[in-house]
Amino acid sequence: MGAGVTQAAAPPPAGAHLASTTATRLGRFARLSIRNKLLVMVLMPLLGVLPLLGAFLLWWGSEAVDRLLVTKVQSDLAVAQGYFERVLAEVGASAMGVAESAALLQALQPRRGPVEPLLQRLAGRERLDFIRLLPPDAALADGTSVEVFEPAQQNMLGPELRDRVPVPLVATRNAAPTAREVEDRAMVLLATRAVRSPQGELLGHVQAGLLLNRNLPFIDHINQIVYPEGSLPFSELGSRGTATLFLDDVRISTNVRLFGTEADQRAIGTRVSNTVRETVLGRGTTWLDRAFVVNDWYVSAYQPLADGSGRRVGMLYVGILERPFTLLKYGALASIGVLFFAVMIVAAAVSLRWARSIFRPLEQMEATMQRVEAGSLDARVGAVATDDEIGRLAGHLDHLLQVIAENTRGLDNKVAERTQALEQAQQQLVRSEKLATVGQLTASIAHEVNNPIAVIQGNLDLVRELLGAEGSHKVAAELKLMDEQIERMRLIVTQLLQFARPTEFAGYVEAVDTARALEDCLVLAGHQMASTGIEVQRDYRATRQPSLNRHELQQVLVNLIVNAIHAMPQGGRLRLATRDTGTDGVEIDVIDTGGGLSDELLARLFQPFVTRRPDGTGLGLWISRGLVERYGGDIRAANRRDGSTGAVFTVALSVTPAAETGLASLV
Repeated sequence: MGAGVTQAAAPPPAGAHLASTTATRLGRFARLSIRNKLLVMVLMPLLGVLPLLGAFLLWWGSEAVDRLLVTKVQSDLAVAQGYFERVLAEVGASAMGVAESAALLQALQPRRGPVEPLLQRLAGRERLDFIRLLPPDAALADGTSVEVFEPAQQNMLGPELRDRVPVPLVATRNAAPTAREVEDRAMVLLATRAVRSPQGELLGHVQAGLLLNRNLPFIDHINQIVYPEGSLPFSELGSRGTATLFLDDVRISTNVRLFGTEADQRAIGTRVSNTVRETVLGRGTTWLDRAFVVNDWYVSAYQPLADGSGRRVGMLYVGILERPFTLLKYGALASIGVLFFAVMIVAAAVSLRWARSIFRPLEQMEATMQRVEAGSLDARVGAVATDDEIGRLAGHLDHLLQVIAENTRGLDNKVAERTQALEQAQQQLVRSEKLATVGQLTASIAHEVNNPIAVIQGNLDLVRELLGAEGSHKVAAELKLMDEQIERMRLIVTQLLQFARPTEFAGYVEAVDTARALEDCLVLAGHQMASTGIEVQRDYRATRQPSLNRHELQQVLVNLIVNAIHAMPQGGRLRLATRDTGTDGVEIDVIDTGGGLSDELLARLFQPFVTRRPDGTGLGLWISRGLVERYGGDIRAANRRDGSTGAVFTVALSVTPAAETGLASLV
């Protein structure tokens, strides 16, 4: 017995789905009009990438300000800790001075009387809260530390000091739950030193210290050292610094004020938040972050304080009020954001205006061609708003349509005349006349279209270089399509010329006489030299003829000659020279006696949009080099080195057949 098993088809891999989606989107983009493509290319970076960049910059700026504030309180805590340790060291030094004082040794001699009055005087002199003398049998080691005394251990404190010890606890937001109502322990800076006779006999132990409970001068002095007057900016916004000493999690000495009370009532007895308590006292880690302090948010730094046995018994705190800095930060970020997006909107408007100057003439030309196809031979593009390559292309198209219209009318007239006068033989003659006229027409069309094709090709190369590798990759399909259409147009032109003059046509690339090309260019630029009085010197020595397009070479040479004329507005000498180089090379020099080229300009001369003339586009030399490089040549620029001022432009060409340079005849 058998059973049929149906196996489900496996789903396509994720990569295939992504490739299909990408191809679909590229196909949709390819079907868009030039107007929509330009709008997408202009608005996508402005409305997509720039807002994301702006948001990232705002986030980064906010994080940077927060890190700066944390770094600020970290350095403030280091200052406060340094002062605290210095005071602790001073207490130890004072205890050492008392233990080694001659007055104390004399007071300890037999029958000298009580030493308490002496200890009180020494405590006042050393600015200590208390000094006591313990017997020699007390098991004490010399040292200085922070200590916490239980109520039973506070007998060394006088009545006034004992009154400062109890701190009633104040209910505090976010503090850890507790059943205590009063903090009755005392936190002191305690120093212990042994008292010895000159013979080294142990006579007792001196203990001296400062009580930290409600020690307002001490905490205010720390605050004054960390945050002196004028050290914090934005005082007009209420910025202030604070310092606090904690016994466990209770503020026993602070300059933080209570909310909703008179300005001089301090927040003694309030407690730190449970989160900070667990971090600092629980784990022994320094807290460097914002924290809620009594009634407001502060950028805070908490550091644990340990007693002589290493047990964490309290904290040292410094912090600055966060609100003024937050207001300033958000104000600055908002201003930057508004400015950023305002610039983005202006850039979008300007870019759209420039894009409109590109696609509107193209739409005019398309509409004109549609009217011509519909039978309106008098349709013309007319004047366009731009005077660039697109504007010139529109002019060439109008001229071409005019030639077609005139030749078509003439052809129609001839056909009508021959048809009326001749029959069968005359009809054959009419066909011959038509063929001759079509040949003339196609030759005219071919020559008129060649120039726009060169303009389009040059600008397409410019687009590739301006977009760069990454940008070209994004529109590779469109650029490839344009290349294919240009090649198709060139093929059509070649075929038209072959049709018009099949015996004379020698191909798109031909061997060019450089001397004759220079003379033709002088004729084209003659009207500009006539008003300057420039003297032309010729030195034609080249015998080889490079293989390239004659019209493109003329375009390059005319551009160099015109630039030389502009460099000599008051007249000068223009030297044109040709020579053979190597085994298959030819070089053409265009030398002027103008002001020469600066080092900065030489470094950027062949880059797009670089020009010294306020009315220049900066594209002539860049396009010229591109034209020459297509035939395996190059253009070099330098200053004259014969002691005269001026510039030397050298066009290096090759006589290699066109097929070897990839520019073979389009036949």
